[in-house]
Amino acid sequence: MHEAFGNVADIVEAPVDGFVLDLGVSSMQLDQGERGFSFRFDGPLDMRMDTTQGESAADLVNTLPEKELADLIYLYGEERHSRRIAKAIVAARTEKPFRTTGELASLVRSVLPRGKKDEIDPATRTFQALRIAVNDELGELERALAGSERILAEGGRLVVVTFHSLEDRIVKNFMKERAGDSPSPSRHLPVMAAQGPEPTFQIMTKKAVDPSEGETRSNPRARSARLRAAIRTGAAPWPEEHGMTERGRA
Repeated sequence: MHEAFGNVADIVEAPVDGFVLDLGVSSMQLDQGERGFSFRFDGPLDMRMDTTQGESAADLVNTLPEKELADLIYLYGEERHSRRIAKAIVAARTEKPFRTTGELASLVRSVLPRGKKDEIDPATRTFQALRIAVNDELGELERALAGSERILAEGGRLVVVTFHSLEDRIVKNFMKERAGDSPSPSRHLPVMAAQGPEPTFQIMTKKAVDPSEGETRSNPRARSARLRAAIRTGAAPWPEEHGMTERGRA
C-alpha cells in the first residue's frame, strides 16, 4: 500500500499490538541521484517522497521570498546562517533558476565558513530543511503519533526511531504529554489529573536509546538515530483540542 504514515488511523484495522516508526530516509532513496535527496550525486532538485504530487525543492528554492526561505532553513535545518544562505539563493536565482542538487550545494558551500574536515558538509542543514518542508515530515509525524492512540491495543507498544533533534523533540514531548508528565503552566498551580484526559501512554525509555558503537561501525548512517518507546494504556484517545499546538517545543 502506498500511503503516508500520518494517515495510519484511517488505513490500519485496529487494534494492533505494536506500531514502529522509523523516520530515517531510505538509504536506497539517498543513493538514487534522480530523487534529489542527497548532494553526493548531482541530480534533479526534487526531494519529494511522492514524485507525482506537491512542490519540489526546486519550486521552493526558486519561488519563496527571501525571508520565508531563511525562516524555513532556520526552523527545519537549525542553520544559524540561514539569512546569508537565503540572500545568496535569491540573488543567484535571478540569473538562473536552480535545477540540480549540485548547483544548490555549491552555492551554499560558497557562502558558509569552512569547517573542520570531520564536520558535516555545509550544505547538509539546508538540504535537510528543504526535504522536511517538501514532504511536511513533522506534520506527518505529529499525525502518526496522534493516530497511534487510536490503533494500539491496551498494552501495545509505540516505538519511534528519530534521526534529528526536531523529530526527537516532537516524540519526547508527545510521550511526556500523553503520559501525564507535561509541566504545569504555572509553578504555583500544580497539574491535577482531573484537569485533563487520562494518560494514554506509559513511557518505557526514560531517556532516548542511542546506537551502540558496533551498530555505528557496521552502519554509519545509524550514528544519529535515537529510539523512544511507550506502552498504550487503556484510556480513551485524547480529544484533538488537547494535542500539541507548539511544534517541537522544548
